[in-house]
Amino acid sequence: MNKKFFDFIEKVDLTQKDIKSIEKERQKKLKNHSKRLQEKAKEKVKKEVGLKYVYGRVIISIDLDYKNGHTMENGERLYIGRQYNNLNRRETEPVNAFVISAEYIPSGSEILIHPNAIIESNKLYGFEEDETTVRYYSIPEDQCYLWKDEIGDWRPLKGYATGLRLFEEYKGPIVGIEPKKIKNVLYITSGSLKGKVVRTLHASDYEIVFMGDGGQEERVIRCRHYEGEFNEREEVICVDEKLTQMVEKMELMVGISKKDAKYIVFSM
Repeated sequence: MNKKFFDFIEKVDLTQKDIKSIEKERQKKLKNHSKRLQEKAKEKVKKEVGLKYVYGRVIISIDLDYKNGHTMENGERLYIGRQYNNLNRRETEPVNAFVISAEYIPSGSEILIHPNAIIESNKLYGFEEDETTVRYYSIPEDQCYLWKDEIGDWRPLKGYATGLRLFEEYKGPIVGIEPKKIKNVLYITSGSLKGKVVRTLHASDYEIVFMGDGGQEERVIRCRHYEGEFNEREEVICVDEKLTQMVEKMELMVGISKKDAKYIVFSM
């Protein structure tokens, strides 16, 4: 014989003030929980663990959710769901990682990596996984671009150099015309070519989108350059002395984009 059971719930009339109060309390709990996870992830991602690299690989720890936040001037951190409306993986995928073990990169250093390095085939499964979004990977060395030194400056790793794009300012009668980008050249800001304008292969100015110390998005440009050795992947073709002199004479602007392009003032 089938039996039916009914639960009678007393109807409660809530005012708008009550509803707002309940929602405010719920948001407060979610915010506190999110903040607790962020602090836990920040501590865990720098934790030393018993993993050892093999030749050609780098063991890293990375917070997969780190790039989905933005820190306001008052210190409040907002959530940004980058993956929902953007197909550019340079902008959506995490690239800030910490070195667990590597051949020549100091352990504990913060590095910037290729956004496609965080894939399932590189993941170390089942290793210290918990409620945080911190995970461990073994990635190829050539997918590690920059590392942060003791004073907080980003320095290129083996096989790379940093640089800025060149722009020519519009000097005509029309107001508001943006400067023109000069293609396939870079003003190098690292290594033995620092301060020189070089010509590069097509589309060599790879722009890394990462999270800075202040919890806000920053960008840096790198190209492939192998100091003092031959490599088939070299992207620097030659030094352009004419363009270098134009930069020094403040005839050309440098920057990451048209919006931040500016002249370099050289001290006498």
